Amino acid sequence: MRKEDIEGVHMVEVDCFDDPWSKKSLMDELKNNLARYLVAELDSVIVGYVGVWFVVDEGHITNVAVHSNYRGQRIGDRLVEEMVKLCKSEGLVSMTLEVRSSNTVAQNLYRKYGFKMAGVRKEYYSDREDAIIMWNQLSEL
Repeated sequence: MRKEDIEGVHMVEVDCFDDPWSKKSLMDELKNNLARYLVAELDSVIVGYVGVWFVVDEGHITNVAVHSNYRGQRIGDRLVEEMVKLCKSEGLVSMTLEVRSSNTVAQNLYRKYGFKMAGVRKEYYSDREDAIIMWNQLSEL
């Protein structure tokens, strides 16, 4: 993700989330030395993105989002696949994320790339929905 991607990423963010990150928050991520973001483009239009924070030897996925007009085209699949590859290439040992308990499509996608349920954060989201905590062990300790 680059500065010129922020507008498009924000449009995806607004489309996907009830409580989207602001453009300023996204810009701040560009200055965050722990953050890595990948964007998906079709015909020069940003249609999705994924972000991760590198914390010691773990990758903490912040967001995975695909604009509703482009779902069902394996864009989210490719984003997660590329982020897992990036984390492995950077020598990370594991990855983690939280996903809404109702979002079984995303949970199934994450399982495809080695994530396993590790717990529940009760009433994690602003609407009080629980979050499923998932972990992916990338390599042996």
